Amino acid sequence: MSENKIQWHPGFVSAMNLELAENREALVYEKEYNLNTKPLEIDLLVIKKDKDIQIANEIGKQFRGHNIMEYKSPEDQLNIDTFYKSGAYASLYKSYGETVDGRTADDITVSLVRQSRPVKLFRYFEEHGIRMTNPYNGIYYVLDAVLFPTQIVVTKELDRKNHMWLSALSEGMGKQDMKELLERIDSLTQKQDRELADSVLEVSVRANRKLVEELRGDGNMCQALLEIMEPEIIKIKEDVRQRTRHETQREIIVGAVKGFRELGADDGRIVEILKRNYGLSDEEAGDYLRA
Repeated sequence: MSENKIQWHPGFVSAMNLELAENREALVYEKEYNLNTKPLEIDLLVIKKDKDIQIANEIGKQFRGHNIMEYKSPEDQLNIDTFYKSGAYASLYKSYGETVDGRTADDITVSLVRQSRPVKLFRYFEEHGIRMTNPYNGIYYVLDAVLFPTQIVVTKELDRKNHMWLSALSEGMGKQDMKELLERIDSLTQKQDRELADSVLEVSVRANRKLVEELRGDGNMCQALLEIMEPEIIKIKEDVRQRTRHETQREIIVGAVKGFRELGADDGRIVEILKRNYGLSDEEAGDYLRA
């Protein structure tokens, strides 16, 4: 696997956790839930601790006790075969309950999430008389040809302000979108939220490298990116202190330098960060810049 390949799915899991944060205490998240053997894996399983709890977020309005979520990155296809495969995963999940009918069909839902509208799939539905409703922007309920309540979520069509986390998993962000994302992250106060948001931001930055390059000329935006990544810098610093092997420490700091350069920081700013957070001298920090 290429080192530059964007890891969309961890960002998706974090984004969904943030999307449903209002009901976090009522939910259990099982990422990459293994159905049987390794290839049969659900991207995200969201279990309601109390099935009568109503989820505030629009994406969770249809949720029941067990909610299977499949995320399709911009490189993945969402066609009629992947649609039916998700339904098959739900059927297998139902059949693997601890007792016969231990997981009832009316307590399971399926959600397929993708950035852009699956035009060919929707055309297939229309040609084959498979009905859909569109109760919210970007959310489509499939009414026919399903064993379980099924929805398709098109993140590009969601209200961006109400669904900023999923909307950030996009290759087409604009400067204002990135600014609003940074402002939202900066407003977070809980440690867990900040860590989840960092995961989303990492994907967003990698997916929008051209935008990040443009932001290099905007001192305020570049500074905002660095400040928001500061908690991650501190975390890396703590990890380094807990490790004793010099090569491991060097690898982590070199990785941090690479990340700062991708965000548009100049060498002077990077040296300042390394000296402050790792206790390095000017000469030591300079060595890392040349590594």
